[in-house]
Amino acid sequence: MNRVVITGCGVVSSIGIGMAEFTDSLRAGRSGVRPISLFDTSGFDYANGCEVTGFEPEQWIKQCDIAELGRAARFVVAAARMAMQEAGLRETTRPGLISIGSADGESFDLDTLVGADVAGIDIDPVVAKRVSAVRLSTAISDELELSTVEPITLATACSAGNYAIGYALDAVRAGDVDYALCGGADAMCRKIFAGFYRLGTIAPDCCRPFDRDRKGILTGEGAGVLVLESLPSATARGARIYAEVLGYGANCDAFHPVAPDQAGVAQCLRLALDDARLRPDEVDMISAHGTGTESNDITEVAAIREVYGPAPPPTISVKSMLGHTMGAASALASIACAAAVRHGFIPPTINHANTDPRCPVDCVPNKSRPAALRVVQNNGLAFGGTNASVILGRFDG
Repeated sequence: MNRVVITGCGVVSSIGIGMAEFTDSLRAGRSGVRPISLFDTSGFDYANGCEVTGFEPEQWIKQCDIAELGRAARFVVAAARMAMQEAGLRETTRPGLISIGSADGESFDLDTLVGADVAGIDIDPVVAKRVSAVRLSTAISDELELSTVEPITLATACSAGNYAIGYALDAVRAGDVDYALCGGADAMCRKIFAGFYRLGTIAPDCCRPFDRDRKGILTGEGAGVLVLESLPSATARGARIYAEVLGYGANCDAFHPVAPDQAGVAQCLRLALDDARLRPDEVDMISAHGTGTESNDITEVAAIREVYGPAPPPTISVKSMLGHTMGAASALASIACAAAVRHGFIPPTINHANTDPRCPVDCVPNKSRPAALRVVQNNGLAFGGTNASVILGRFDG
């Protein structure tokens, strides 16, 4: 079995485009919150979100017709090119994999099509062609002219990014492919915002994971793509290594359509630790799913304490900065973990004032913390109990 390492990362997010800006924002605890402008928010009492701004797709997309790509596809194709450039890979013939997770594909375009249908307007065929979620992976192979890859899109909701990373890890580890581009992408849309709003889980101002006065999530968007490569391949070409992918766990507890289950989450964490052949006391940081809802925060912390005991390692949520980017969430969080391991810091949980006594963890409130991280665990939880957790480690040779 091959050891597997991360040799490149690409990011499109509300707090930064590209790894340098993203890492700086994580360290500084920057917030991506702003009033939503992508769709009409009339009728909602409040409408903040974490939109991507300043993104210029033509800077990154050279081969595909940008008009034929939806918003999420533009994000993920750009992130894939960034990741390949960082990794120094220009693969066209070696066997590879493209594994992209998404919660909702091109729902922004679906909103447009539904709106046109309701208004009795002819549907734009160009927009209609963009909506297939498969395009999130096939557009990458088209753009990067990768002819010997298997492109797949995994739709496991808010854990999809970690599922895609785990799928890629298995393929590279087993020697089925030499490298993989993996991660997640989603774009903000009215449907997702309205759905969470009706559930009563949209925060009026900001996301406050683990805080006594939390009000819920903020919807976000973006894409995160990682290059996974076998260690022999990476070392043979002298590649920079962010971190080693030590293992992952995935399960589906099917406990409830939207409510998480402590036993199911705890099992997922243990599966990841077992796959990585690690004990809980060897983990230095946990990147929680950490949505900022009462149900998620309390249940996830209880599961973490079940596995790690009464004093778990620092447990943070990057959603306090990024919002909930759905299928991109755990991919962006995995990249945040890789940056934290490589650059020696723990990202903060911002907007924090008073820890909920039912969430007794060190969430690294408001300010990042220097730390020589060796092992980190990143959790992704999803509706239906579709959970996935990835473990990264510092590469010391």
